[in-house]
Amino acid sequence: MRCAIYGAGSLGTVLGAYLTKNNIPVELINRNKAHVAALKEKGAVICGTVNMQVPVKALLPEEMEGLYDVIFLMTKQLDNKAVVTRLKDYLSPEGVLVTLQNGLPEPEIEEILGKGRTIGCVVEWGATLKEPGVCELTSDPASLSFHMGGMEGVSPEKIAQVKDILEKMCPVHIEENLLGARWSKLLINATFSGLGTVMGGTFGLVSETKFVQPRALACMKEVMDVGRAAGVTFAPVQGKDITKLFYYKGPLKKAFARALLPIAMKKHRNIEPSMLQDVKKGKPCEVDAINGVVCAWGKKTGVATRVNDKILEIVHAIEAGEMTPNPGNLKYFS
Repeated sequence: MRCAIYGAGSLGTVLGAYLTKNNIPVELINRNKAHVAALKEKGAVICGTVNMQVPVKALLPEEMEGLYDVIFLMTKQLDNKAVVTRLKDYLSPEGVLVTLQNGLPEPEIEEILGKGRTIGCVVEWGATLKEPGVCELTSDPASLSFHMGGMEGVSPEKIAQVKDILEKMCPVHIEENLLGARWSKLLINATFSGLGTVMGGTFGLVSETKFVQPRALACMKEVMDVGRAAGVTFAPVQGKDITKLFYYKGPLKKAFARALLPIAMKKHRNIEPSMLQDVKKGKPCEVDAINGVVCAWGKKTGVATRVNDKILEIVHAIEAGEMTPNPGNLKYFS
């Protein structure tokens, strides 16, 4: 089986190192010439909560040849239409594209590829690109997992094949409720990536800072209200029902949820939001595919999304150079 990771940045390089180390041949494809050159010269260097250096096969997009049975898509969603349209020509007749992106990317991808060729996968860990060829795994190795499900027409055999590949890195949970898994991850990203980008800090800064915690809980509640109004049943995250743990109506349950925040995020406290990594580099980020999705569905369902609206507004201002990521931005949420 021929495999590729398209968009092998921080997450993709870590995944590629694990797969290669465990005897799964995979090509790491990225348009960052310095990163690809470093991978070719020194291999993938992974630091942080693990330490390893693995020789990998790295390519620029223009160096791709032939057909692939599985392509793991790990680019930002900003250019999905053009990227997926291009990748369609590199999929074998029975090949599938596995999107490990944030947000809700599967319907658009399925529209381009046709039925039976799209698998969605939620990534339950984080990483940061430190320099070309060097990536930091920022999650506790014991907490790594994938949650995966196929769109209509994907065979159980193909799901099993992809599961076997990804389990060379960490446990894979098959989701019958793929939409629910996506919304659960959206809840986490909207809250901790969104507020982390606004503040210029990690997931831990959001979950552990007392004056931030009420905003985080309000953001989570908005996502749950919007998702429920849209008919979504939120899937468990690493075996935990986040709606039962964090949804509140009265002050007692809110106090319990607030106390639980730093405990729930303990193993992921060092994750630096990918959106923050992008804006630091002066690149457009995925806020429209994360908080923007919540806001859009809020309008469709008639649910107010004041916290997510404000996150969207501030992050766009940061992208435009009108604001900077810093804790002082929390004053705009009063």
